[in-house]
Amino acid sequence: MAQSTVTEADILRALSTVRDPDLGRDLVSLGMIENLSIAGDSVSFTVVLTTPACPLKGKIESDCRRAVAAVPGVREINIKMDARVVSGRAARGKQSLPNIRNVIAVGSGKGGVGKTTVAVNLALALAETGAKVGILDADVTGPNVPLMIGASGEPRGHDNRIEPLISYGVKVISIAFFVPEGTPVIWRGPMVGGAIQQFYNDVEWGELDYLIVDLPPGTGDASISLAQLVALTGAVIVSTPQDVALLDATKSLRMFERLEVPILGIVENMSYFICPHCNEHVDIFGHGGAEKAAERLGVPFLGRVPLNPQIRQGGDEGVPILRGNPQSVEAEAFREIAAQVAARISIITLGPTGKRPTWVPLPVVRS
Repeated sequence: MAQSTVTEADILRALSTVRDPDLGRDLVSLGMIENLSIAGDSVSFTVVLTTPACPLKGKIESDCRRAVAAVPGVREINIKMDARVVSGRAARGKQSLPNIRNVIAVGSGKGGVGKTTVAVNLALALAETGAKVGILDADVTGPNVPLMIGASGEPRGHDNRIEPLISYGVKVISIAFFVPEGTPVIWRGPMVGGAIQQFYNDVEWGELDYLIVDLPPGTGDASISLAQLVALTGAVIVSTPQDVALLDATKSLRMFERLEVPILGIVENMSYFICPHCNEHVDIFGHGGAEKAAERLGVPFLGRVPLNPQIRQGGDEGVPILRGNPQSVEAEAFREIAAQVAARISIITLGPTGKRPTWVPLPVVRS
């Protein structure tokens, strides 16, 4: 049997022509190619994406296959697709936990735009890809995360640490677990900031790829305390299409920018209503406002979520739309938004050098 003339250099040269569409750099320089082996005319390798939620996984795989197939002497190609979530860059003077790779703040300029609904379904959509996800309810005076994600009970304490509850595979912590139902939390700003800091530092989160923080609406103490204390990977801003919501959302966005928190993008919630009888799209709150605002502000537009009574009903019953109706248009919208958020984090984290960070050991997440 004739010895193969195909070399590792040949394969890497071919793969260096394949670019990650989001990062704009080739897979070889990004360190995404691992476990390359050649046996005769058969080539095997692993493509390690920067997140299991990568929206372009299929395209990257097909581009790799096409590039390697063009190498003379190659007849068989075996590609394994894996993911290793990148860790957000450490911010000087801010707290970061080595076992939490990314902290994502979800905020809004005003109440009533469905911010918590977006936060909960974003967490579920990321967890659905195989990522390890937690959600911190930072809306101390109006905590709704437990209700919407179907988590109840009282967290246990162990070695001066708080064990979070788990619902739908997502770790959850909220002040609602520690006060009787219906009891108001009447705290001043420093106490709110202290509670958020304790939930971040004293909860036994374990390893997390993404910690979603559901902030209270507006630009008050909770949002400022979080941004000043914690090394946030970025912020997601939630708005409806109407002008008054966009005006307030812009204020929230500007607050994060002043506090040097990267903006991951804007989500347009309650974007339109699909009539269940005639399937007509009705723009109840206007059309395209958040997308136009994102363009004007120079930040990514992450996607739009339709208005559907099932989302409200699921939130009231603790069955989010991703679990109550996973095949729905709304569930798919949240998945697409999660993919966009994950991609944006990779772009921000890898930065202009295009090199995968190496200072944090990252286990492979297998789907």
